[in-house]
Amino acid sequence: MAILMSFTGHLIAWFHMQAQFKWEWGKSLWWVILGGVPISLCFFYGTKWYYEYFGNYWYVRPMGFGMGTIVFTVLTYFILYETPDLRTIISLFLSIIIIILQLSHLTIK
Repeated sequence: MAILMSFTGHLIAWFHMQAQFKWEWGKSLWWVILGGVPISLCFFYGTKWYYEYFGNYWYVRPMGFGMGTIVFTVLTYFILYETPDLRTIISLFLSIIIIILQLSHLTIK
């Protein structure tokens, strides 16, 4: 559930911040105000559930960072049509490695 909430939060957050560059509705102050509520709830519960499961905040933040980088890269490529450069591709692979490292805790636990 924590992974799903984190993914959903990053997904909505991408539209919350980047929609202004593609769609007129993304420039609306109402979207800014109302979009913040579900994003905050997703991140709040995602963080809570990560921490409850792992019992250590050091597992929480890297997961969020990795998830955010992956979601941002994929959505920016497919919706804004911006091709990632080498640095972005390396960051994407590092984010995947970070998530795998954090999830490897599941096999140890």
